[in-house]
Amino acid sequence: MSDAAQPTAAEVRAAASVLKAAIDRHLEAVERRSGEEGSAVYAAFEELAAAAEAYDEVLYEVHDEVTPFEIPSSDTLPAYTGPDEPGALSVLIRRDYTVAEPHRLLAQAQRIADLDPDAAGGDDAEDREAVGSSLTTAVGVLFGEFEPDEIASRHREFGLSEGDSAVWVAAAEEPAEPGEWLSAPFDQVDPELVICRFDVSASFEEDELEFDAEDDADIDDEDADGERPDGRVVDALDDLDDGDDELERVDTSR
Repeated sequence: MSDAAQPTAAEVRAAASVLKAAIDRHLEAVERRSGEEGSAVYAAFEELAAAAEAYDEVLYEVHDEVTPFEIPSSDTLPAYTGPDEPGALSVLIRRDYTVAEPHRLLAQAQRIADLDPDAAGGDDAEDREAVGSSLTTAVGVLFGEFEPDEIASRHREFGLSEGDSAVWVAAAEEPAEPGEWLSAPFDQVDPELVICRFDVSASFEEDELEFDAEDDADIDDEDADGERPDGRVVDALDDLDDGDDELERVDTSR
């Protein structure tokens, strides 16, 4: 059993009082909101969520009961509190990929190693051979040769399938000193300094991917040129036969 002091019934009542007050403040903020300005509402929401979570926790520990409330996790950023005229910017990017066709990734990395031995560890033949058989080695060669934006634009060529991606642009008063944050580049991001963010996810397109029976019938009736009866052109990427295609030679002379 833990040596930490267990909450008491009095603490449960105190947490309930804090929760009631937070509910009142949240309602007041909602009623006072004008137009699109919602920073006060957001702050009150966060306070209410914290109070509800604290009450639920002590209620369970003391009385073995829970509340019927579920506080959703927020996927939005807090209100921006940074400088109006930032002197520097930090751009944080995350892109997820699925290795859809490992043979393509291995083949492209091997081509890079054959054309530029330095990309695979120099003249060591064993290192070059590992490029074509080890996915982790191949990924290192691929991302060492190409900029992330080029990989994003050519991901299918490299046997990758795009997942979610996010870009955050954060403000700073002054640029960081060279090498200052390289040991932990993502550990000190202040969400309140993020000026804007751009997210891409297949989850945003779920509704658009639902076709009715008429749409299915139209697709079945497309003609040989890929044009549907209603005049719309069908995306033919999925019809490409990638099985034995000759991979494009990679230019490593840059």
